[in-house]
Amino acid sequence: MALKMRLARFGKKKSPFYRIIVAEITSPRDGRFVEQVGTYDPKLAANKVVLNEVKVRKWLDQGAIPTDTVRSFLKEKGFLKPQPKSS
Repeated sequence: MALKMRLARFGKKKSPFYRIIVAEITSPRDGRFVEQVGTYDPKLAANKVVLNEVKVRKWLDQGAIPTDTVRSFLKEKGFLKPQPKSS
């Protein structure tokens, strides 16, 4: 069972709100998920991303693969180290 950390969209039309979830790779975007680890609200100016540190660490240690967007949130919050650019 391969797991991914990704966004699931909620909210009204033209007013998105996202949950950061851990789900199987084969699950649909807004479908079944294993656990919610945070939220992302693009409408807010500050503190858009809220993460539960314990849950995020737990799932990263268990091998959950973050999507590109979630990876950028994790780097911003200090969960992942920036990878050196290869030249």
